[in-house]
Amino acid sequence: MNEVAKQEKRPSVLATMAARFGVDENKMLDCIKATAFKGGCTNEQLMALCIVTEQYKLNPWTKEIYAFPDKNNGIVPVVGVDGWARIVNEHPQFDGVQFSDSEDGSACTCTIYRKDRAHATSVTEYLKECSRNTQPWTSHPRRMLRHKAFVQAARLAFGFAGIYDADDAEVIVAATAVSDAPYARKPTATQLLGGGKKTNPADAPETTEHPQDGVAEEKETAQ
Repeated sequence: MNEVAKQEKRPSVLATMAARFGVDENKMLDCIKATAFKGGCTNEQLMALCIVTEQYKLNPWTKEIYAFPDKNNGIVPVVGVDGWARIVNEHPQFDGVQFSDSEDGSACTCTIYRKDRAHATSVTEYLKECSRNTQPWTSHPRRMLRHKAFVQAARLAFGFAGIYDADDAEVIVAATAVSDAPYARKPTATQLLGGGKKTNPADAPETTEHPQDGVAEEKETAQ
């Protein structure tokens, strides 16, 4: 018998995740789709979230992780502050964290220590750069700034990739929406190098815009 066939079949990420929570696989998918996405999602987006969830061993039902669908059928995984605290505290090399606030609350520094490094990782975040016009930032600016510093320090100290806090995720989704918008008509090279010569719009070459890459192709009109 083929040696590969003898190997035990590796369980799928869905089966592993369902077993971890002790729930039925099909019911788990329906529940995640209904609760862990900000808006509707495709099966591919749902699978992507499950992979990230299992990678970091987070719980989507306690809002440790959820996701925004993006415009390219992908996702922007969002990890709440409780989720960040979990993955940092459960990291085998984590050796403590320290915060330092400025007196006026305009800055917060987070320092994370690792057992396997001689030097700590420190990140300072500034209120004027992070504050947003939302209820949490209005009512608890110091706490929100501390969360922001903690997340950014964790990303650098442990190399957590592909996950974001809520503020960063919203900015990414908004930026994606803007980049997908049609581009304004750009002047042609002839028009730019015309040296002030007046050009009749009817004589200008037709331009076809490609929002995906911003490249303009010129179609020369028949003479």
